[in-house]
Amino acid sequence: MDFELRSEYIPLCDLLKYCGITETGGMAKQLIAEGMVLVDGEVELRKRAKIRSGQVVSGDGFSIRVE
Repeated sequence: MDFELRSEYIPLCDLLKYCGITETGGMAKQLIAEGMVLVDGEVELRKRAKIRSGQVVSGDGFSIRVE
């Protein structure tokens, strides 16, 4: 799926919540802490990592292209 960024960046946990990958921010943080989220193909463990335009966030069954 594509996500249109309306500011300089979005925190990773917020992106997962807004795109419906998780129901809550807490669930997003847990998914990230367990090493289940990749940013540009690399495991990302920082819950509030700044996701910027051009990056791809993926995991089991989802892929989000940030534009």
